[in-house]
Amino acid sequence: MDVGARLRMVRDRFGLSQRELAKRAGVTNGTISLIEQNRVSPSVSSLKKVLEGLPMTLAEFFTFDVEPQQPKVFYEASDLPNLGNDQIKLLLVGTAHERRDIAILKERYEPGADTGPDMLQHDGQEGGVIIAGNIEITVNNETRELGPGDSYYFDSRLPHRFRNTSDEVCEMVSASSPPTF
Repeated sequence: MDVGARLRMVRDRFGLSQRELAKRAGVTNGTISLIEQNRVSPSVSSLKKVLEGLPMTLAEFFTFDVEPQQPKVFYEASDLPNLGNDQIKLLLVGTAHERRDIAILKERYEPGADTGPDMLQHDGQEGGVIIAGNIEITVNNETRELGPGDSYYFDSRLPHRFRNTSDEVCEMVSASSPPTF
């Protein structure tokens, strides 16, 4: 997906200039311009910060203007939109539901992938189970490397970050409530 074009389209729909969005999000207008020109690929944490200026979740950003669908029970792999990027795939389950109380993600972190230098923080709680590979998770200055079968659960208001420091892909399934993604 062309993140830059999508950000420009969403910003225009909200009637905001690059400068106004930058001011609301607490970033420079150069940052907004570089993202819209696809000259930088924002980390998950950076894009999340920009979207707070709208305000809009990652899920809303990636599904904005998608034709409404009838709620359904089963989803094929191709039905899951990627809320991340090439390095971190965050595949969202249940986009056809008008009101979701939880966000369920199938996550894939390429070797060296990182949610970004800025720690993530948002309302709610989140947890997950590592399926394959290893992931380093930092929550409120406590860091732990988790492997297959290991899991985590924490208050999402605590600063947190995910990094794949290994040479192999890490896959996990996670959930958060409320669905801030």
